[in-house]
Amino acid sequence: MLHFHQGLSTADIGKLYQVFGSLDAVLSAGSELWPEALSKEPQSKETLSKRARQSLNSLLRDKTALEARANDTLNWCQANEVHCLSIVDPLFPPLLKEIAAPPTLLFVRGDVGLLSLPQIAIVGSRNATASGINIASEFARMLAGSGFAITSGMALGIDGAAHIGALKTGKTVAVLGTGLDVVYPRQHRELYQQILDNSGVIISEFLPGTPPLPANFPRRNRVISGLSLGTMVVEAAIRSGSLITAKYAMEQGREVFAVPGSIHNVLSKGSHHLLKQGATLVESAQDIVEQLGGMLAYTEMESSNKNIGSDESGTLLAALGFDPVDIDTLVERTGLPIATLNHQLILLELEGAIESSNGRYHRRM
Repeated sequence: MLHFHQGLSTADIGKLYQVFGSLDAVLSAGSELWPEALSKEPQSKETLSKRARQSLNSLLRDKTALEARANDTLNWCQANEVHCLSIVDPLFPPLLKEIAAPPTLLFVRGDVGLLSLPQIAIVGSRNATASGINIASEFARMLAGSGFAITSGMALGIDGAAHIGALKTGKTVAVLGTGLDVVYPRQHRELYQQILDNSGVIISEFLPGTPPLPANFPRRNRVISGLSLGTMVVEAAIRSGSLITAKYAMEQGREVFAVPGSIHNVLSKGSHHLLKQGATLVESAQDIVEQLGGMLAYTEMESSNKNIGSDESGTLLAALGFDPVDIDTLVERTGLPIATLNHQLILLELEGAIESSNGRYHRRM
């Protein structure tokens, strides 16, 4: 019931839980015991703020109304097949428990068991370039095919591309900055349903009906990184939500990966900033798997990828040597449509089979 009181922050609730052992015990103890218990608790040197104590007293006065609201929410969850996971639930994601001030309640729609899989977050600009969209989609496809769940924020641009790419070969986790019943942005209504139809999962720490308020999205970003073993940034400006996610990942002791880009592209500046801060430069999905200690078998991912467009990839590889050639030359050599050729070039570059420089391609030595 503490979750339904707007005056209490996640940190306040977490601190009370740490001291009293359960959220129900907080209410049973009574407000006069809160400061005393907190001051005696060796694990919590801080006491609750004056604002939080006032909120708890208000909660006790409004207990009946809050219980009614809690029951309404639980009834909504049951009617809409939504899991309501408290932080003490065995299904609550273990990695997420480790972060500072984790959410104490998660609303989950879809395959809740998916949250126990190893996850990689892929985030980036809402105004991504076509190249960025392709990179996010292909990395997600390859990593999902290797057994990672791909986690992102269901925003336009890179986030959406990551979810779509992951669904081609595996599973994806969408973390919302709204209530589960509020699809934002509206353009992703179809993607929302595709994730559920393909055994993915959509989660939020916000109560049903919560609108897309600006303050919600940094909180969402900490959950994205908190769920994940590592966070990959594809394209991002210096001041962006993606860099906030990466900052959280660093603070949480998780891996941070960045895809480099042109020094003339403003959306490369965020990735380059992260690289200067110690993020790992990645050029292929294998770079990420190797950085994580080979947790998953990359050979399974390779065999899966070879089955996709293998004839076209073989034709293209046969036309490529170790001397760089431009795309017009490759069109002449292969006879492939330029759209198909561009797609296969991206795949082969992500797989590490070829390299490109200044619009010219060659086999990797």
